[in-house]
Amino acid sequence: MIFEETVVLSVPFDEALSRTKQEFAAQGFGALTEIDVQATLAEKTGKQMGRYVIVGACNPDLAGRALDAEPQIGVLLPCNVVVREAEGHVVVEAMDPGLMATIVGTEAVRPIADEARRLVGLALERLAAPT
Repeated sequence: MIFEETVVLSVPFDEALSRTKQEFAAQGFGALTEIDVQATLAEKTGKQMGRYVIVGACNPDLAGRALDAEPQIGVLLPCNVVVREAEGHVVVEAMDPGLMATIVGTEAVRPIADEARRLVGLALERLAAPT
């Protein structure tokens, strides 16, 4: 089962993170949370790893509609977008919002998840486009 969409960038990490947030914002997603996994694990466990940030992206309109259709869907929100270093590149991975509809099984959530999937796909497509 594929649960994410991925693009690989050949730009510095900070630029990739900034552009990721910009492209998702252009599609109506705000960053509710930002977790620096590298720093957190280094502090809490001493683990050393490459840069790794999880952005909790949320499109308020779609989230509100999904919560109206299925209040329990909140446990699956926001959509996580990972920006991480990998083999000299920066990988950006976004959760497939269609999983939410599959997991909850409520038919009213399907069109909302489809719209979220389309917008996530557009953000990733624009991110991968040459600048």
